[in-house]
Amino acid sequence: MRRTGTTRRGALTATGAIAMGAVLAGCGSGGDDESAGRKGSAQAGARTAADRSSAGRAETSLRAAARGVSTSLFAQYETVVRAHPATAAGLTPLRDAVRAHITALGPGDALGLVRTRPGTGDARAAVRELAAAERRAAASHTQALMKAPPELARLLASVAAAASAHAYLLTELAKETKA
Repeated sequence: MRRTGTTRRGALTATGAIAMGAVLAGCGSGGDDESAGRKGSAQAGARTAADRSSAGRAETSLRAAARGVSTSLFAQYETVVRAHPATAAGLTPLRDAVRAHITALGPGDALGLVRTRPGTGDARAAVRELAAAERRAAASHTQALMKAPPELARLLASVAAAASAHAYLLTELAKETKA
């Protein structure tokens, strides 16, 4: 009998597709032929500095948004672990990975600032809600990597792939969790 639903092969295929998107996004950052002839002029130098400055602001904005998504997800993990201590063994490694993603996405001390509402229902429903939150985070990071510079795109692709894997693991954990 064929198993339905998410399989390990499907999860790995999705992860590979996300990583390929990041690689392709990084490959499109070639030089501009028109500006190559003006490199010696002061105008081109000023324009390049302005472009770098706006690109830096855009990258900072993308990092802050991605960090906010991951920080919110981390807070949801904390809420579920506090409300349902029996889930702590399964959730702690995933929560720690989300904390590492927050650190990798940039500086800041927002881990204690985000509070989520307590989940309603039993432990199984709470874990299912976490899986849905991980899927939303993966989608958000995947969407952001399309606008990101190559280095940040690779990081976002990695975080999105991890969130997809977490969603799969949480879905399986929800099946094993007692109500």
